[in-house]
Amino acid sequence: MDKLNENARERKQIKLGEIDTGPILVALLLGFIAVAIFVILRKRSSGRKDFLLTGLSESGKSAIFMQLIHGKFPATFTSIKENVGDYQAGSASTRLVDIPGHYRVRDKCLELYKHRAKGIVFVVDSVTAHKDIRDVADFLYTILSDSATQPCSVLVLCNKQDQTTAKSAQVIKSLLESELHTVRDTRSRKLQSVGDEDSSKTITLGKPGRDFEFSHIAQNIQFAEASAKDTELSPLTDWLARLL
Repeated sequence: MDKLNENARERKQIKLGEIDTGPILVALLLGFIAVAIFVILRKRSSGRKDFLLTGLSESGKSAIFMQLIHGKFPATFTSIKENVGDYQAGSASTRLVDIPGHYRVRDKCLELYKHRAKGIVFVVDSVTAHKDIRDVADFLYTILSDSATQPCSVLVLCNKQDQTTAKSAQVIKSLLESELHTVRDTRSRKLQSVGDEDSSKTITLGKPGRDFEFSHIAQNIQFAEASAKDTELSPLTDWLARLL
């Protein structure tokens, strides 16, 4: 009986020694890599705390910045450099950055802050939106197609709703969708013809072969109406509070 037990133990030892540890090591390595990637992405996400105010010149970005940070509406305020201030919402706070709207300086400023942005507010002048729609759409496309802004929530804020000739947020959304379709096609042809080396840093928006729609974008993009002059900024402050 003892001899039989001894033979059984020997067979078990042989079987354990024959186990292939390769797949186990591979599984452990893959698990380690997955954890490392998760930690890296979490650190990157936690580093995004800023909210950027963007848009064309005269859209009212700086007036909104002044209302949120200093509680007053400026008579005239055209920024030629970024304005930075701490915004408080209850017990939470964040840094608000007003990016200049002039085409000669805005790209450089955006480059400085886009990697730390958690949210982007794109301010549109609701009165002149129809006239300036090409420039508005071109700048918005630049922001949305940048790989660095993909983690950001985006609010398109239709400002100056206190004026009687202001277009509604729904009208501006439709105008932008139509114009962004044209901008996308123009840029795609340009990239194909010149082989732009920065093309890897940009993303083609929407679904190829179909009319552009904001619903086709993975980013969280919302539209809202506001008036910096009348201090009607609750859609913006509510949006900020939800993200803080």
